[in-house]
Amino acid sequence: MAQLNIVMVEPEIPQNTGNVARTCAATGARLHLVGPMGFTIDDKKLKRAGLDYWHLLDITMYDSLADFLARNAGPFYYFSTKAPQVFSQVQYPDGCYLVFGKETAGLPEELLRDNPQTTVRIPMISEARSLNLSNSVALGVYEALRQWDYPALQGQGQLTKYQW
Repeated sequence: MAQLNIVMVEPEIPQNTGNVARTCAATGARLHLVGPMGFTIDDKKLKRAGLDYWHLLDITMYDSLADFLARNAGPFYYFSTKAPQVFSQVQYPDGCYLVFGKETAGLPEELLRDNPQTTVRIPMISEARSLNLSNSVALGVYEALRQWDYPALQGQGQLTKYQW
């Protein structure tokens, strides 16, 4: 089965992380949380945003970005408002890592500078600073899964009282 990895570097808002955790749980993506974080993992807001999906989540914690990079081989795709190319114009291979920075500052610029071929942006109007982090993650996740034809995901829903 194809494997997608979502990386949140130094997340600051528990509700965003909870929403991302729910997206990962619902899609089978692995979640990597890189510290330091702006909250504790047992924060009520984090748990509430993830609702009852925590048992479906595959999560790994790291002390720092250096710790994460030392323990994982990539390939890494860095999402940033400063990126030179659009996220949907990149082919995401099986096992890749979609990396997102903290809400207030994004990813370190030296990391982006050193990886121009794998640094991507989500288009938006020039007056907007950025999209919400959890929305950005959802866009990245579903673009990669779309390219892979949604492996292992249910493609059709069912009505409760009626047949399609």
